[in-house]
Amino acid sequence: MAEPQFSVRSAKARELAHRLGRREKRSIAEIVERALEAYEVREAGREPAAAFYARLSARPGPDIDLEAVILENRTHEGSDI
Repeated sequence: MAEPQFSVRSAKARELAHRLGRREKRSIAEIVERALEAYEVREAGREPAAAFYARLSARPGPDIDLEAVILENRTHEGSDI
């Protein structure tokens, strides 16, 4: 099965992605994915999973109420299903 394709019509974005890819020795797809993930974290205020689990494991006590932790960190009103 073929990989999904992503098209960028901005010459500036394309050149920047290629330049970063060469410098970081990464594929253009990796550069774009990492940039979009960083943007999501910054703009949406979403905590990266690694940071969440590190903070979770640093809490004192043997038991952690995962549901309480999730509710405490929820940033939007969602369904209570």
